[in-house]
Amino acid sequence: MSNLLDAALPVIAAVPMNKRLMALDLGSKTIGVATADYTRQLATPRHTIRRTKFTPDAQSLIKFAAAENIGLIVLGLPLNMDDTEGPRCQSTRTFARNFGKLSPLPIIFWDERLSSFEAEQQMIEAGMRHEKRQANIDKLAAAIILQSLLDALR
Repeated sequence: MSNLLDAALPVIAAVPMNKRLMALDLGSKTIGVATADYTRQLATPRHTIRRTKFTPDAQSLIKFAAAENIGLIVLGLPLNMDDTEGPRCQSTRTFARNFGKLSPLPIIFWDERLSSFEAEQQMIEAGMRHEKRQANIDKLAAAIILQSLLDALR
């Protein structure tokens, strides 16, 4: 994680404090979205986008980012447990590269290992039914990714 933090620090430092951070948990069927408050202390799950095609998905994210005064995107990087990158990481990096062609927003990567598992556990502990957990897991995982970054910045 320290390599990701080392790479992220100068990018984050360049983002004005009047801009918010947004995290994405990319799945094959959905994209979970979370944002940080202006103090960059607290991550909040926002919504889940049902994936269709890249361009409409990207336009939806760009529109949301503009409306929410976003200055940086934190993209969950699905590393393997042994710190290697597999096909899902390559897919995430491709998404970032293509998104960068449509938006000037800087993108950093952050380790997302176990974020979905942690989100699921939190919802089970809260007594949430399976159907409701399925509807909320991606945006909660995005919030967990973002909160992990915010905590590392302190």
